[in-house]
Amino acid sequence: MTIAFIRHGQTDWNAAGRMQGTSDIPLNDTGRNQAREAVAVLQDDRWDVIVSSPLSRARETATIIADGLGIELGRSYETLVERHYGDGEGLTSDDIAERWPDRHFPGLETLDSVVARGTAALQQIADEYAGKNVVIVCHGTLIRYTLASLAARSIDQIVNGSISTLDRVDGAWQVLSVNGATLDVLVS
Repeated sequence: MTIAFIRHGQTDWNAAGRMQGTSDIPLNDTGRNQAREAVAVLQDDRWDVIVSSPLSRARETATIIADGLGIELGRSYETLVERHYGDGEGLTSDDIAERWPDRHFPGLETLDSVVARGTAALQQIADEYAGKNVVIVCHGTLIRYTLASLAARSIDQIVNGSISTLDRVDGAWQVLSVNGATLDVLVS
């Protein structure tokens, strides 16, 4: 089983450097183009189904890719939503640093919780789509820290529209690429 994690396309909040978290911000035109570009990258491999976070930016990215590849648009999973940034949602990094210099602001979901949700989602999707190759469209923080946990190494920021891949080998996940680059060439 091969999984392709794709970070949703760009939104206006991404372009402005605002924390989105669980706020449901739609794609912008750049984000729609990024989804179409992902189709071009994915089309050389066999994909059976695409699933996503229920947030509109992820769901629309998934729909564009499903249509472009001619594959099934599967369901959405609550466990794939972005990290909840609490009082930081809608703010820029500068705003957050000014208000909370330690970056510990009210309502911030822990990274342990994000990773637990990400790995639980992978297991559920693997169970539901056993033997199939699945594209998952979700969010940067969830992808980054889930892959970092699985690879036991630090991972840089996940880029909008980028593709990261992993295989399930003997019941364990093996990270193959992050942001389109093979894992062995990435620097920790």
